[in-house]
Amino acid sequence: MFRSITLSLLLIIGLFLINCSKDLSSINDIDDNPKKQIRALTQNETQLVESGKIFSLKLFKKIVEEQPDTNIFISPLSVSMALGMTLNGANGTTYEAMQQTLEFEGMTNQQINEAYQSLIDLLINLDEKVLFEIANSIWYRNTFNVKQSFLDTTQYYFDAEISALDFNDPASVDIINNWVSEKTHEKIKEIIDNIDPLTVMFLINAIYFKGTWQYEFDKENTEDDVFNLAGGGTADCKMMKIRGRFDYYEDDDVQIIDLPYGDGDFSMTIFLPTPGVDINEFAANLDDSRWENYLTSLNSDSGTLELPKFKLEYKLKMNDVLKALGMSIAFDPQQADFTRINPAGGLYISKVLHKTFVQVDEEGTEAAAVTVVEMFNTSIGGDKEFFMRANRAFLYVIREHHSETILFIGKMIQPEWEE
Repeated sequence: MFRSITLSLLLIIGLFLINCSKDLSSINDIDDNPKKQIRALTQNETQLVESGKIFSLKLFKKIVEEQPDTNIFISPLSVSMALGMTLNGANGTTYEAMQQTLEFEGMTNQQINEAYQSLIDLLINLDEKVLFEIANSIWYRNTFNVKQSFLDTTQYYFDAEISALDFNDPASVDIINNWVSEKTHEKIKEIIDNIDPLTVMFLINAIYFKGTWQYEFDKENTEDDVFNLAGGGTADCKMMKIRGRFDYYEDDDVQIIDLPYGDGDFSMTIFLPTPGVDINEFAANLDDSRWENYLTSLNSDSGTLELPKFKLEYKLKMNDVLKALGMSIAFDPQQADFTRINPAGGLYISKVLHKTFVQVDEEGTEAAAVTVVEMFNTSIGGDKEFFMRANRAFLYVIREHHSETILFIGKMIQPEWEE
């Protein structure tokens, strides 16, 4: 059960098609690998990962719905953790909307934080043969007043690195991107390309995963092959092949295989819909109940797997997806309430950016993900910096101050310029 929970939090890998079959009788069967004992999940952890699984599936399904003809690779854990940090600054209906979207209803803020804290420690120390790293950070404008309790909470429970930067200095972009590059082992080198004058904070989660297959594919068996495209036609691919004993399940709609990494605490589960079953419809129907039924139906079996090598970089602005899942208020400049970050108000989420990398080859899998939550501030006053953007229709006046005479007045709706 723990393995299925871990899978749903870490990697819901895109649903990869495998369409060619060859005999690999030269490869010996692989024996079962005994599992080591792992500590039981706490009650809070159990509730957190169950919520995370439901959030993972609905997030993935929504993205598939919006991008039916695109390769997709996301880390729901990274998204959840970045928003989980942000949740500590939300208040009122904004907090409730985020809590509901993340499927944390029934948990207190304290329980959520404690579960994240202990789960992070568990995941990164789970398998000595798998490198799995989680890093969190908060970067805020050095002239913006942030409640110390918010910073203390995220630092304590999420081990977040806290830094105040001069966002007006172009070097701040490089500082943040260098942190991202370092934490993802240079697999994701950039998450922001500029800092908007309205931006007062970035909340960032970075995840890095490198796992060697428990049973590696033999490179000598990798051959040039073709990959059948959903809309018709084919594409060239490098097809890896292995014969052995794996956890496996099949029915009229799908074949499922579970490929373990390291000591078996992490694995990649591949869902291959049968010919005639639309991949997007299959993804749309993959709810929590069906997910559990599939995983509990896996049984050790001998057979041959052919899997294409692949490398993918993916990025997505998640605003519309998260709004559709119930978080619209957090993006609304007029209604968002993040007064637990700054009591003056005016804060809202301007964007949630997600970038990932994955490489699957004969040796194993390397993957990385970064999620950044960018916070804007609309309020003006106190020691906050002034900013005005005339990027819409405006009026303008030329006047004389001593007599207060208006000399000219105009309305600009479309600026024009000629040399």
